[in-house]
Amino acid sequence: MKIILFSRPLVAHTAGEIRRLFESIHRFGFDFAVNEEFAPLIEEALGEAVPPEKIYRRHVGRQPDGTVMVCYGGDGTLLEGVHRLCGAPIPVMGINAGHLGFLTSAPKAGFDHLFKNIAEGRLQTEPRSQLHIEGDFSRQPDTQLALNEFTVQRHGAGMIAVETFVDGQMVATYHGDGLIVATPTGSTAYSLSAGGPVVAPTCHCLTLSPLAPHNLTMRPVVIPDTAVITLRVDARRSDAFVTLDNRNYPVSHGATFTIRRAEQTIFLAVPHNISFYDTLRDKMMWGIDIRS
Repeated sequence: MKIILFSRPLVAHTAGEIRRLFESIHRFGFDFAVNEEFAPLIEEALGEAVPPEKIYRRHVGRQPDGTVMVCYGGDGTLLEGVHRLCGAPIPVMGINAGHLGFLTSAPKAGFDHLFKNIAEGRLQTEPRSQLHIEGDFSRQPDTQLALNEFTVQRHGAGMIAVETFVDGQMVATYHGDGLIVATPTGSTAYSLSAGGPVVAPTCHCLTLSPLAPHNLTMRPVVIPDTAVITLRVDARRSDAFVTLDNRNYPVSHGATFTIRRAEQTIFLAVPHNISFYDTLRDKMMWGIDIRS
């Protein structure tokens, strides 16, 4: 079996944690590959060079059956790791080295437990839908997939307007800072900060959440994930950009984008006996009596 490791220099790694990570990988007999940004930190911690054939770059590429991607960091790290898969059906596990993580669920203190579950075939996964986006990008994205959200946002002092259609029927023209199209997985990310609903990850829907709408009656809308969404950007009074998760692209006035559920599904590893609702209650601190 093979482990595809992904992490970023921004993550606060310690040499001791990296050594324990590789001790666990070797203990259970895994082959491995690491991304080129993470390799120098590993070499420094282990005191030895990572063989060139075990380093990958922008894309993971074809991998043998039984391969698992392990992302070591926060939710942003996991999103970037998923992008490197480019839709490949490789299960993804997140080791949480961040703070508020809904996607990176495994604690960094449990390397042996994590890799033992993988080695024994006891890794539980949950399918997560993605978005596929086509449109007038300023440059072609590495991948047209997004796990969390696709957004249109202003970049400047003026408002932008986003004409929004669902299956050819006009929903609204959102005047303000922009619009978020989120998957159920992305409902606890940027969409949540914009006042969007929390959606259980197994629901078959998408959400439209306006960003600082000029019309205060604008509210988030939940639509079926079979719908095709069309967005037209009016940016005559301000610059604008679009994002696919954490990747940004400037756009011009009149740009049009089509968003639909992607054919490719991500299989996200979930911890044993910890449900989405347990995670939600813990991360959001629901049920805590703040009066005491």
